[in-house]
Amino acid sequence: MTEPSAYELEAWRNVKLFKGRPISNGMRSAGEQVTNGATKFKGRATQYLANRPGADFVAKSAKTVGTKARQAVDAIPDGLTDWGGAVLGSAQQTAARIARVGLSPKGMVKKHVKLGHDVALLSDLRRLDLQQIDAVRGRGAQWGYPIIAAASGAVAGVLITGGELAVPLTGGAAAAPSGGVIAGAFFGDAAVVLSLSSRCVGATSLLYGYDPEDPAEKLFIMSVVNAGTAMSASAKTAAMADISRLTQALVRGRTWAVLDRSLVSQVSKQFAKAFGTRLTKQGLGKVIPAAGTLIGFTLNWATLESIVDVANNEYRKRFLLEKYAHLAAEEASAPFTDGVPDEADEVISVIGEIVEAGGPDLH
Repeated sequence: MTEPSAYELEAWRNVKLFKGRPISNGMRSAGEQVTNGATKFKGRATQYLANRPGADFVAKSAKTVGTKARQAVDAIPDGLTDWGGAVLGSAQQTAARIARVGLSPKGMVKKHVKLGHDVALLSDLRRLDLQQIDAVRGRGAQWGYPIIAAASGAVAGVLITGGELAVPLTGGAAAAPSGGVIAGAFFGDAAVVLSLSSRCVGATSLLYGYDPEDPAEKLFIMSVVNAGTAMSASAKTAAMADISRLTQALVRGRTWAVLDRSLVSQVSKQFAKAFGTRLTKQGLGKVIPAAGTLIGFTLNWATLESIVDVANNEYRKRFLLEKYAHLAAEEASAPFTDGVPDEADEVISVIGEIVEAGGPDLH
């Protein structure tokens, strides 16, 4: 087939228009806004209410928010982002391998055979019409992964804030959790998000006929997770540039003989380290009393929802480009101008890590 079907042309138009879900983008930036505004809230609210009769209880609550936010922030160990990233980097391989258990190429082929599609190998899926691919596409990932991630974020928020789900009106400030508890909660939550990310993107790769255990595919999966979790304009730009270059290399059949297990392992470890640092920076709003649990819930939900969407869009794009190379001439991307400040995010380049590990330079 040299020309896309009407179904595939419509899909390609949607791929080019993809910008993510506005609600997810808004939910993910909310944590950053709360973090920046929490300490300011105490001073502004107290000053505003100081001379207003009957507002003592509100002023006390404002003071409590500011005091407890300060307690939580002070309890965060120095170098937490680096520490969490290093630990996550060491554990990444095992976590990713466990997360992808049950993702079977044979199982995906069987689903197509049951529908009468002429396939025998996973790679045969890549010559099917996109409508046939969508025929076996489930909707569970759109809800399942975000729900599990949201639960993890909420638990982390409870642990980090000491279980305070509401601001007490007494104005009393309870002791903040220890630095070890806070560090452990951040790390555990990041590990859950990374594992879920690896599985949901791996499942998407199988859907479009790509084996998630292939060395090159593992790198592409990392690039998709990177793009799905990037929040600042700089991080988004770097992540999407990685995906574009990796897609071009894979579509053109570039030789990946140098991608041995050692190289992929090294890249995976460095990526997980940077990923852990990113999630810690993005999740600092979890330290805010009363709001921390809600922030943990919504941030993780929106993060996994974003990863699911980016994974489907980028694999869809790659699937179509591999079949119809001329579509590449229509591919264009606008610069990112929105997002959180650069210092609140971690810029990650999978391609940069590949080069540092001795792999091919795709810049």
